[in-house]
Amino acid sequence: MRSLTQEQLVILALAIASLLPLAFPLPADAGENGYRLLKLDGYKVKWGDQRLGVGASVSYAFAREPLQFHDAINCGEMASIELLSSNSLSLETLAHETAAAFRVWEHAAGLSFHEVTDARDANIVIGAQGQPRGRAFANVTYAPDPDDGVRAIEQALVCMNPDHDWKVGFDGDMNVYDIRYTLIHEIGHAIGLDHPGPSGQVMGFRYTEAFADLQPGDLRGAQVLYGPATHADRLANDFGSAGDVNNDVGDFLAIGRKDVALPFAIEEAEREDDEARTKACVGANGGTGRCRDDSGG
Repeated sequence: MRSLTQEQLVILALAIASLLPLAFPLPADAGENGYRLLKLDGYKVKWGDQRLGVGASVSYAFAREPLQFHDAINCGEMASIELLSSNSLSLETLAHETAAAFRVWEHAAGLSFHEVTDARDANIVIGAQGQPRGRAFANVTYAPDPDDGVRAIEQALVCMNPDHDWKVGFDGDMNVYDIRYTLIHEIGHAIGLDHPGPSGQVMGFRYTEAFADLQPGDLRGAQVLYGPATHADRLANDFGSAGDVNNDVGDFLAIGRKDVALPFAIEEAEREDDEARTKACVGANGGTGRCRDDSGG
């Protein structure tokens, strides 16, 4: 099994912290575009060719047995995906929702995803948390050699808490998260997107049921990294036509969902002690990295 030894960054995602709607501004470097590219130690990261705007093919697999990823801050101990199954979420449904989440990003940018059987051969590994906390987390590892300010992602991990209930579709219950929306958000991190702010985009760091499709900022960010999708004539080739793209991705997102408008109610991550997190990040990054807070700042 691969050992994760390159520099890493903690990416926290979708855990309850507050039940009150808050209004935070976007980070300064997010501008008015509604997206923020993930930067690890000052470098943008993406799959495949290190040139921005060039597409990539990425594999994924489910953890079917306990796995350990040494030096990973998030998802370092991963349990079998079977722990996430329940009466309301069968393994078959979970696999369907995961594939649908990947298709959302395929229909938004120049990406293709394919499932492989062995998690040890996968670019992105998805499983249950071996040590449950929060809701869902992602961990990104990149190769050491940058090219024009960009480093290639080597592996990404996505893990979800098996102690929490998960649902399929929006029903207004903000204490139980929709599995597909959660996966779309975490896959966004796994392909190189950061939190642009608390709300307004799927990549915002608050869970919401106010919308079920990718928002303009999500689309812009993905296309900056991988270019426009090339497999559907209807997909927009410029960032000003997000509505056309959403007509496609919405077909995958809206299955089993209600079009409800709810306030942003749940902030993404449980706040951990800053000093402890900084020490953990420095330890994993050989003294060269730093941890961000949950808004990506």
